[in-house]
Amino acid sequence: MLDFEKPIYDLQEKISELRKSSVDHPDIKINKEISELEKKLDKLKQNIFKNLTPWQEVQLARHPQRPYFLDYVKLIFTDFIELHGDRAFKDDRAVITGFASLDKFNVMLIGQQKGRTIEDNIIYNFGMMHPEGYRKALRLMKLAEKFNKPIITFIDTQGAYPGMDAEERGQAEAIAKNLLEMSLLRVPIISVVIGEGGSGGALGIGVTNIILMMENSVYSVITPEGCASILWHDATKADQASSALKITARDLYSFGIIDKIVPEPVGGAHTDYQTAADNLKKELLASLKKLSKVRPEELQNSRYKKFRKLGEFKLKDRIFSSKRKK
Repeated sequence: MLDFEKPIYDLQEKISELRKSSVDHPDIKINKEISELEKKLDKLKQNIFKNLTPWQEVQLARHPQRPYFLDYVKLIFTDFIELHGDRAFKDDRAVITGFASLDKFNVMLIGQQKGRTIEDNIIYNFGMMHPEGYRKALRLMKLAEKFNKPIITFIDTQGAYPGMDAEERGQAEAIAKNLLEMSLLRVPIISVVIGEGGSGGALGIGVTNIILMMENSVYSVITPEGCASILWHDATKADQASSALKITARDLYSFGIIDKIVPEPVGGAHTDYQTAADNLKKELLASLKKLSKVRPEELQNSRYKKFRKLGEFKLKDRIFSSKRKK
């Protein structure tokens, strides 16, 4: 339970107690009271989740029960065949790759994976990829290009793994090479931020034709805690940093950085996996249908132009005015 969710849980608990009382004491008529409280609960959820602060959205994006990449694979795709390794060092489990089917489309999936238990997080390294993870992803992207299959990447990481061993094996070079090679791929590429997209660790699989974001996900050059530590030497000011960074799906859509916001059920994707997956599937199919009609050269050019225009702005009294035109 997140702090701002406490009023919701309190009301849910009260409703549960009344329902239990109605079963234990059927002679007491309290159905009307229960119905009124349920209506009140619906309004409370709407009010809270329509007015979330950026920091609260960061908390939702990091929710431990939020659906991860493999959850979406089970709910959206069929015939998933996992492929392993970078053919140079080892298989990085922070990124899961393989072919799968999405209705009539055969696609290559590349997704950053986190764990919910200590054991799983050790296996998946908290979703933080090593250099061999980016090389593995690139190897599979090249394989998809060879067989003319669209690529879908799922972004969910605070950043690339910053350990000494990763740096020794060329972390920066591996990410940089992915940026270059992805820009030149001749097949459609779609990325979706399903949780937290952080820094080059996210961008290393994020140079795509269409960028989708789940409604309560975030995408940023640095974590709010990291930003607060640099600006104010105080990580506890992460809530202020969250507002300054403009990392929410609404902010990024208004700047033209992402292409579509995928709606989540009220309360967040973790409250209803199936609805979240259905909404995402709908947008993925629409994106695939759109890109399937585009020639390879146009895919390359549109991808190039998309990223070249990022960061364009006008200065007026020191305020950025790069809002998307309505």
